[in-house]
Amino acid sequence: MSVRRLSTRLLLRPEDFVPSREDFEVVGAFNPGAVRCGEEIVLLVRIAERPLGTRKGHVGLPRFDPDSGATTVDWVAEDELEFIDPRVVRRKSDGIVRLTFVSHLRVVRCGDGREVRSITDDVFRPENKLEEFGVEDPRITFINDRYYITYVCVSRHGPATALASTRDFRSFERHGVVFCTDNKDVTLFPEKIGGSYAAIHRPVCGTAFTRPEPWIARSPDLIHWGSHEPLIIPDREGRRGRAGAGAPPFRVADGWLEIYHGNIRPSRPGEVGAYHGAAILLDADDPARVLKHSSEPFLVPEADFEVEGFVPNVVFPTGTALAGDELLVYYGAADAYVAVASFSLSEILNSLIDI
Repeated sequence: MSVRRLSTRLLLRPEDFVPSREDFEVVGAFNPGAVRCGEEIVLLVRIAERPLGTRKGHVGLPRFDPDSGATTVDWVAEDELEFIDPRVVRRKSDGIVRLTFVSHLRVVRCGDGREVRSITDDVFRPENKLEEFGVEDPRITFINDRYYITYVCVSRHGPATALASTRDFRSFERHGVVFCTDNKDVTLFPEKIGGSYAAIHRPVCGTAFTRPEPWIARSPDLIHWGSHEPLIIPDREGRRGRAGAGAPPFRVADGWLEIYHGNIRPSRPGEVGAYHGAAILLDADDPARVLKHSSEPFLVPEADFEVEGFVPNVVFPTGTALAGDELLVYYGAADAYVAVASFSLSEILNSLIDI
């Protein structure tokens, strides 16, 4: 059974945001954390920006400077760099990579979730040396009386995942790194399971025994994590380049529904491979056990703004909201835009097949 996309709406573009410096430009507003907060949907949107100016024979690589507390730019000679894709360059001398942009997070309020009501002045910016190259890709989960935010902090030590929390999306408390490098796509379950908190995370194996894949971890306090085990998602065609959590999992009648992302291995240098969204159903008491999965992706690049952008052919789900049987899926498109697509929850559940 196929899953229909009932509607698609482009919510935010790079030009909707003012850069943090006059000599910067915003190249992406994407990968939003999303959560229902009272009577409205709140987004925490990743804003990627880069230098506008140029210097002949040089590339400007921005970063947060923890000593000055401001964003600065390192101008590096072009002939010292290898250009990997639109997001990354590699130093020829030692193989170390740098991002071509730096990211922060911005609070956007969306009313019923289908349109932007206000782009607020509330900002979550890099603050320390482990956030030197930016803060990225937040996921938001309401647990007890707070909204917990997992986000990627990127630095010269690699991409790690940190935790923050808020009650109002105006002030934030940082809780530090909870999954060390190289680990991304961390989503929290909204309640304890078997007496422990649970998370899906995505470590990357430095030696390519496997493609990047999601794992389950457990914690007594949301800070200290252990009991790690892989979360096996079938790859029937053998084409997947990676898979990781998308939106935080939520309860359904038969377990936990997780909307995840996957991508197809790129066929040419400089490409990242098309990204898509699909679903798995996890056991209610043992979330490391996959019960069912999508036979095919139901969120794929098809709209112009999904196919064309900073990184083409990317749909990257990062948040959901439920209104009756209608599931709103918030996602980044082409590493440039924020959009929301709606689906029938029952249609998604009915489309899942047994492992």
